[in-house]
Amino acid sequence: MNRALTLHDLLIAGAAVLVGLAGGLVLRIALRWLGERATQTRWSGDDIIVTALRTLVPWAALAIGVSAAAAALPLTSTVGHNVNQVLIALLILSATFSAARTVAELVRSVTLSRAAVAGSATIFVNITRVTVLAIGILVLLQTLGISVAPLLTALGVGGLAVALALQDTLANLFAGVHILVSKTVQPGDYIRLSSGEDGYVVDINWRNTVVRQLSDNLVIIPNSKLASTIMTNYHRPEQQMSLLIQVSVAYSSDLDQVERVTAEVAQKVMAEVEGGVPDHVPAVRFHTFTESGVGFTVILRVLEFGDQYLIKHNFIKRLHERYRTEGIEIPVPGRTVVVRHQDEAPLPRQRTETADRAPRLSAKID
Repeated sequence: MNRALTLHDLLIAGAAVLVGLAGGLVLRIALRWLGERATQTRWSGDDIIVTALRTLVPWAALAIGVSAAAAALPLTSTVGHNVNQVLIALLILSATFSAARTVAELVRSVTLSRAAVAGSATIFVNITRVTVLAIGILVLLQTLGISVAPLLTALGVGGLAVALALQDTLANLFAGVHILVSKTVQPGDYIRLSSGEDGYVVDINWRNTVVRQLSDNLVIIPNSKLASTIMTNYHRPEQQMSLLIQVSVAYSSDLDQVERVTAEVAQKVMAEVEGGVPDHVPAVRFHTFTESGVGFTVILRVLEFGDQYLIKHNFIKRLHERYRTEGIEIPVPGRTVVVRHQDEAPLPRQRTETADRAPRLSAKID
């Protein structure tokens, strides 16, 4: 201390701190008003930025006030330098945490905007947050006069041991990054694995992929397993998909009438039921002479995988009602049962061969 501390010094220092507090309060109120305006815009990024500024700016104003108060006090150069270093360190920490939160939320916002359903790739969010925090800590150490070169060397040597100990974890981490970068699977996609599990991809984090089934159950799949399995993605290359429905009519039906009636019902379903593609022209394709009638396939189109159930439900109901109105018979599979007693003579050879050719069920009665 170069001179004695006076009441005037304390008043100036206190006034500087109060001005810093008042400035931080005013700035926080102004940023709150700005945040309300930001919520009315389409872009969600401005909301995230304003929220980060509401946390950082008041602390910066307070730090400036404290720094001015320290300059007004008769402190030695060493003490003044230490006070300034502490304030700078606090500002760097505050800015680092605010930047990490802001960048992570921006990444999350981007992943949510590109997902068809609620989902996010938190693996990128976590990697971004850790990267920003690491950079901020290195800047803080360098500002405080601590050399970061030996620290980086030690981390490089220790990283090898950590990598050997966390082989499975790192394998899942890099597999998750590979899946997202290659765009084979994205949050919101509907996938089905060769082992039978299927559902919407809710999240891809640093260790596993979370899949929500249509029954709202969650299936947790390690990223390394997902990257190595055979998988069907129903949202790639596009979400719209064809829906094939198998139908059959009796042999006595007029197939031209069947085709016309079925196409009319299908077109109405496409136009009126939610999830259908109105501009899609349904197709009817006859393909098989079955045991009881003529089989054919109706080709519809839905907006995405989950819409097929409502479309199929309405199509079957309407087609059944229209067939009844038009007198078109939907065949019922039948079997001819031949009952023969032991004391009866066997059937003639020709009739037996005919029976063998037809699908019949033979039974013995003692």
